[in-house]
Amino acid sequence: MNPTPETVDALKTAWTDQFVRVTGGRPELARFNGMVGRVITVNWNGKAVIDFADGGWYDITASDRFLEKVSAEEAKGKYDPKVNSAQAIPDRQGP
Repeated sequence: MNPTPETVDALKTAWTDQFVRVTGGRPELARFNGMVGRVITVNWNGKAVIDFADGGWYDITASDRFLEKVSAEEAKGKYDPKVNSAQAIPDRQGP
């Protein structure tokens, strides 16, 4: 069952633009161990759309069960915002 619009709005407020680390909970999330990403938004299924600065965006349930917030100081050096495409005007955009 999909979350209500109110629940999605609350998740967006809580998670959007937060630095996060995957805490596990599922074996398929093990590939993100040790990586820090930034939540771009939360979709209508209640999944956080996360940029791990590897060129792709991943949707992971927006929940403390799967994600933990990371401070900006801790994320510094572990997340390079120039590698992603979630910028107003990305540097690597063609002429």
